[in-house]
Amino acid sequence: MNRNEFEGTKENGKGRVKEAVGRLTGNKNLESRGANERAEGAAQERIGKAGRKVGEAIEDLGKKIKR
Repeated sequence: MNRNEFEGTKENGKGRVKEAVGRLTGNKNLESRGANERAEGAAQERIGKAGRKVGEAIEDLGKKIKR
């Protein structure tokens, strides 16, 4: 797990908590902010996963070239 994946997962979790608390308390503003944080975190997590996969592919290619 790289930094983007970690940070994205963390933001996603914080957003889910805020969204749930907002829903339970009837605070639409908090619910909306939580949903936005959750979406941003999920996007950052996907970017991190894609970057990691590209890095792994480059490493594999480098190993094949060395052979």
